[in-house]
Amino acid sequence: MPPDAPTHFAYRTPYGPITIRACAEGVTDVAFGDVALEGERRPSALSNQAATELLEYFAGKRRAFDVPLSLQGSAFQRAVWDELARVPYGQTRTSAQLARALGRPGSYRAVGAAVHKNPAGVLVPDHRVVGADGRPLGAGKAARLRRALLEMEQRELAP
Repeated sequence: MPPDAPTHFAYRTPYGPITIRACAEGVTDVAFGDVALEGERRPSALSNQAATELLEYFAGKRRAFDVPLSLQGSAFQRAVWDELARVPYGQTRTSAQLARALGRPGSYRAVGAAVHKNPAGVLVPDHRVVGADGRPLGAGKAARLRRALLEMEQRELAP
């Protein structure tokens, strides 16, 4: 396999294993769980950097990420993910608010679909997107994890 081919590796975190996939340009995916992703299963400098930054974030020592990203998606999806990355630590937005920020107020359903397809959860903070009722999106384990991450951020900000 060429040295710049994608690799993935699972790292232990306080929220369970996280699998990080990276290529030469940056991190392409972050998946909760120990999952098989495309590419060779081995750590890389970028996946190690992402894991370190995520562990610092989970420990309350980091609020933003420096690891380069190389996310694959449509131009619209990438615009939504860029907007997601601008949501400040500990704050929330709805899909409708993100759609307005993108200058496409009628596209909130498409924005919600792009949020759902975010390949790099936490690094691109989709846990900061909530429903109109203020609750994290999703159901079951995913919603509990989003809620836990958002509550952790809000505790860090509390006086």
